[in-house]
Amino acid sequence: MLSNITTVSRAPALEVLDVRESKYFKHPKGLYYDILVNRAMEGKKVERKYKPVNRDLIALLDVLPRRIDDLNGPKISYLIGIINDIEDEDSYRIHIQSSKHISFQKQDMNAKGEKRDKLFVVYLSNLTTNLRIWAALNPIMENANLNIINTVLKSNPITGEVDCSLCSSSESKTNVLSNSSAIILSFGLDGAQQEAVLSCIATKECVHRNMVKLIWGPPGTGKTKTVASLLYFLLKMKCRTLTCAPTNIAVLGVTKRLMQDVRDGLEFDTYGLGDIILFGNAKRMNISDHEDLFDVFLNTRVRILACCLSPIHGWRSSIESMIYFLKAPRKQYRQYLREEEEEKNSTKQLRKKVVMKNLQKNKKKASKDRRSFERRSKFRSDGEMNKANFVEASEEEAIVWTFEEFVIKRFKWIHNHLSNKARRFANLYAIKKGCLKVLEFLNESISLPKLIYDYQIRSFCLKGACLIFCTAFSSSKLHRRGMEPLKMVVIDEAAQLKECESTIPLQLPGLRHAILIGDEKQLPAMVQSKICEKAEFGRSLFERLVLLGHKKHLLNVQYRMHPKISLFPNNEFYEKKIMDGPNVTAAIYEKRFLKGDIFGSYSFINVSSGKEVLDEEHSTRNMAEVLVVAENLQRESVSSNHKVCVGCISPYKAQVFAIEQILGKRYSTDVKSDFSVNVRSVDGFQGGEEDVIIISTVRCNGSGLGGFLSNIQRANVALISGHIVNCFILGNAATLVNSGSIWKNIVIDAKARDCYFDAIDDIRLAQAILSAAIELGQIDTLLRTDSPLFKTAKWKVLFCENFSKSIARIKDVEISKEVISLLVKLSSGWELFCTVGGLQCEVPKIDLDHRYSAAGLDTRSSTKDLGHFTSISDTELVKEP
Repeated sequence: MLSNITTVSRAPALEVLDVRESKYFKHPKGLYYDILVNRAMEGKKVERKYKPVNRDLIALLDVLPRRIDDLNGPKISYLIGIINDIEDEDSYRIHIQSSKHISFQKQDMNAKGEKRDKLFVVYLSNLTTNLRIWAALNPIMENANLNIINTVLKSNPITGEVDCSLCSSSESKTNVLSNSSAIILSFGLDGAQQEAVLSCIATKECVHRNMVKLIWGPPGTGKTKTVASLLYFLLKMKCRTLTCAPTNIAVLGVTKRLMQDVRDGLEFDTYGLGDIILFGNAKRMNISDHEDLFDVFLNTRVRILACCLSPIHGWRSSIESMIYFLKAPRKQYRQYLREEEEEKNSTKQLRKKVVMKNLQKNKKKASKDRRSFERRSKFRSDGEMNKANFVEASEEEAIVWTFEEFVIKRFKWIHNHLSNKARRFANLYAIKKGCLKVLEFLNESISLPKLIYDYQIRSFCLKGACLIFCTAFSSSKLHRRGMEPLKMVVIDEAAQLKECESTIPLQLPGLRHAILIGDEKQLPAMVQSKICEKAEFGRSLFERLVLLGHKKHLLNVQYRMHPKISLFPNNEFYEKKIMDGPNVTAAIYEKRFLKGDIFGSYSFINVSSGKEVLDEEHSTRNMAEVLVVAENLQRESVSSNHKVCVGCISPYKAQVFAIEQILGKRYSTDVKSDFSVNVRSVDGFQGGEEDVIIISTVRCNGSGLGGFLSNIQRANVALISGHIVNCFILGNAATLVNSGSIWKNIVIDAKARDCYFDAIDDIRLAQAILSAAIELGQIDTLLRTDSPLFKTAKWKVLFCENFSKSIARIKDVEISKEVISLLVKLSSGWELFCTVGGLQCEVPKIDLDHRYSAAGLDTRSSTKDLGHFTSISDTELVKEP
């Protein structure tokens, strides 16, 4: 909450119009209020508009806060409240519980000049997740399962990983593993993946104790494939298993991978998918974009089953209707005729009422104003026309079907299935008799649950499912009475799930074993509060068990990155234990989308002339790197002859925004298109898969401050997130080396492997950097002794203070470019500047766009052992009169 209070000046807010004590109000602890809010917020910035939801933590202030000091308003200090209920999404009235009594004087409409009190509702945070975590950490359920929690809390967790001696010698376990080994070969798993799956299956067979297994899956090692293969086996073994992950994206990913394996083995369309359930918030999951998951999504299944189990239009009534039709078709047709006649009579009565009502209405209007004769006539003619149209339409709708039409339209299923087959059968009577026999057998033998309401169907589906997929957060909904016990929980991306959040699924009734899949070398769960971060609130259960020495099964072959890209992360983070798969070592994986050594499979490109700048949100950006990114993308889009997906990532939100701004809508973000570009933060890119990764490190300062960039796990994610063929790192080498962080090792490693390049060595990249400096008024970054502009110069150039001041006065971009071009020519030994016998010579006056002139007042040159040295000591730009 402290982190949110410090940013209260930008927090969404609503104005309060009225405050009343709720019917549940009870002093001093039950301070419940009904608040009427103004959603319009006239004159306020759009970004501060607030849409309240249940469990929002709010602050009540008598001013709209512009700074943190406004929390202590002119009349009252801020109050803390929580929203308990909202009537609907668009409601203007919210129900809250306040920390203290709310004093509010509503404006009296009869009292002129009297002003009402001012009060604002300001959003701080939402407590839904926190409340569920708190409930999990303080279990009060009678059926709370603490078996796995107690296993985790053992002083020596290593013993929990050792296979059970009783189970190891059992004949049933031996048979299961033998059968599984035969099937597992068809999945195309490598040795490490097979061992991980078989180890987990062996764990499932243990009934003597609870165990926690760790599978260490670095990016690209086939983690999702391994998990899907394991779940497929558990499905075949009818082991009720919950699979969860920290995010909806991760849940959807593992569900999709499993569905690929399951659908390949289906014999009858979707029959067999009833054992798989995916549930969660459809909107947040964006489930409408995942058509391949409709068959297993809980909301969709509930909706379909509600129709199938309906007593009027469901399966049972449909079977009975078919039986009745086949037994007595003429009788059913006569019933249809009677229904049509009744409907026709009711339509006539309704039409008569409508016509009479219109006539009476027109008559009343005519009596009020005689001058409306023409209008009245029009109404009558319109009325008669409407009447005629109504009758005509009714007559068309009243056309009665013939017996043949009745059969075709009412029983389309029979018509569709028999019309093509009737030619093959001489005796339709025999076919009808056979259909009746099957239908009567179904009617007698089929057992359908008597479920009417959606919540009953949801519970029915969850009880019968073998595999259930949801987020760890949503698994709290499975804590309900009557729920069929689960045997195993599989937590994907476990290293990104807070330890306290892991306790939600681990306490589900019946659970005996847990399998955690993740990589603690990747980014942990996001924690905004510095206090919580210091207390390691974001640490995962996976990481804690690793730190305690718990054994983890490593997936040791990576199939995603070019070997040149995987080399440094493997050495630095994974103790050289990861091998490159045969696909990435093949010659076909050696792709170059751009020409030149600087754009190899792996490159560190030094952008030394950048300048880091803080934005309003205190995030850092570097426009020189932004323009280098844009230049690279421009080249790739032009030279690309095949499908390419590019990912541009940076640790800083301001840099991400700056890149997005300069790219605009120039490139598609759809990964299915021929050339797509996605720009995201490092944190947001974790798990992404692109062909080319461009990393903008941003930081550029003399002190070597790395800040947010220096996080080791964030550096690892930046380097290995993606299906990477090419990886280009942009950064200021000097700053990164002086930071003393992991980025120092990256720069040194790039130099040692001849993967280090200067952006200034590439003409187009140098031009991009120059343009960035000039357009942003950062030309001073180029006018330094160590400027890359003069890296290949014959003469060393020094600039006096007058020159720096004079060039700072130039606002015209083109003139600035011309000045820089002139300086580069001078330093390169331009022929106009010849030294004769070491004597002093005067620098000629050169016109620049007829407005400025460069005047050199003194140049000295001397020949030394180190070579030529020139000093332009008093050169300045003079504006022409």
